[in-house]
Amino acid sequence: MKKIDFKKLFFYIFITILIGTIPSVFVFGNMSSYELLNKPALSPPGLVFPIAWTILYILMGISIYRIMMSDNKRKNDAKLIYFIQLVINALWTPIFFGFNEYFLAFLWIIMLILLVITMIMIFFKIDKISSYLNIPYLLWLLFASYLNFGIFVLN
Repeated sequence: MKKIDFKKLFFYIFITILIGTIPSVFVFGNMSSYELLNKPALSPPGLVFPIAWTILYILMGISIYRIMMSDNKRKNDAKLIYFIQLVINALWTPIFFGFNEYFLAFLWIIMLILLVITMIMIFFKIDKISSYLNIPYLLWLLFASYLNFGIFVLN
């Protein structure tokens, strides 16, 4: 790995957090309704979500930075799938909180999980550490899909 370019690293972390959180701004008022929903067992308090997502977005930003700093010819393919899954991720928030479409949100998160698995596999071929940095993200999405489905069933 080359010397760290902190400007580029910060850029990739910042853009990941920005894209990931912009939809939350538009549905922020509806996000408090989460506390009123019937939730499945193991549901964490609402405060856990912004903390977890901030950590995950930082790890994701580091992973795409590492991909973009590589000399691999497939890095633009990796960047494309990265930003597609990031936008799909961001759009889940208005589907779930803005429109209260819990089943559609569940289907959406399944699509996101498949995209993230694909992204991890592509990243693995370019930079193994970048792929490993996205394992917590995948695990969180699997947990979130459990919560999403549980909320759909219970509400």
